[in-house]
Parts: sequence; structure tokens; C-alpha cells
Amino acid sequence: MTTASQLQDRIATTLSRTIGGTQRRWRLLVGPIKLYDRTTHPHCNWTVRPSGGAGEVAAIERLLDTLRLEVPIVEEG
Repeated sequence: MTTASQLQDRIATTLSRTIGGTQRRWRLLVGPIKLYDRTTHPHCNWTVRPSGGAGEVAAIERLLDTLRLEVPIVEEG
């Protein structure tokens, strides 16, 4: 099972490799992974609130759409 911190690392690493910039910067733009109870969100129990410029937020959202299909359920950690 993937943890929230592993997912955040994966997001930052992927964006750094595909778009450029540092993983630290992307991690700041992505922000924390917010988890929901699996009983009320059985199909995808996590979300983020990205920040940054329009292009940065769009890049994050595109990646999140893909990751929600690949990693729909995340646990704390």
C-alpha cells in the first residue's frame, strides 16, 4: 500500500523529471496529501490543493488525474 508521503514524493519526482525544477519546489506546490475515510470515499481517498502559477497547477492536476487511477487508495504515513 502506498503512503501519503510516498505519493507526495512520487508526484514531486515525476514533475521534476518531466517539467524541470527541484523536487523540493514541486513538493511545496503540491502541498500535503489530504486523506479521507475509505468508508465515505471508497474509490479514491486522497486529494491535494496545489498552488503556484497557472501552468504549474495545470501540470500538477494532469499528473493527479493519472495517479488517481493508478493509486486510488493511500494510507497515512
